Amino acid sequence: MTSSTAAVPRPVLADVLPGARVRDVLLVIAGALLTAACAQISIKIPGSPVPLTGQTFAVVLVGAGLGARRGGAAMLLYVALGLVAPVYADGDHGTGVLFGASGGYLFGFILAAWAMGAIAERGGDRRVVSAVLSFAVGQLLIFGVGVPWLKAFYPSQSWGWAIHEGFTIFILGGVIKAALAGLLMPSAWRLLRSMRG
Repeated sequence: MTSSTAAVPRPVLADVLPGARVRDVLLVIAGALLTAACAQISIKIPGSPVPLTGQTFAVVLVGAGLGARRGGAAMLLYVALGLVAPVYADGDHGTGVLFGASGGYLFGFILAAWAMGAIAERGGDRRVVSAVLSFAVGQLLIFGVGVPWLKAFYPSQSWGWAIHEGFTIFILGGVIKAALAGLLMPSAWRLLRSMRG
């Protein structure tokens, strides 16, 4: 006999808000706008075509906070917005960015947000250790799409170059972002529990 409750996702932070469809639409929009705001925190790295940004921090938080469907939808909306509005890193936008050297990272945001949401729906964002590890996985998923894309964009460059320029120089930043997000989400859950008494 199997338990039917095993397949039911746990609530994520967004589920504590009242409403349903209107709430979900507003949360998806808010997730895309948060990512757009964090994208403007951008540091150029000499020699690298990919800047260090706050986007990936927003991606993992939005995914975990909204859940898989809404988190993935928020990143899809963010990517789509960037085609017409200056919401990408450094206020950039357009198909040239989306299909340029760093475009793979943008597509990776959708995958990572969905995965973070799926992990949060299984309670992976409620304890610091599991949250930090989960968010590190989210960062890796983004790089897992971004680095091969970068290599394909620069076919004359070696894989070593692509890994260094598209991943290695971002490891420390990714670890810091995963740690911060891993502290924030369990703290938010603790705060929610204390408010509910």
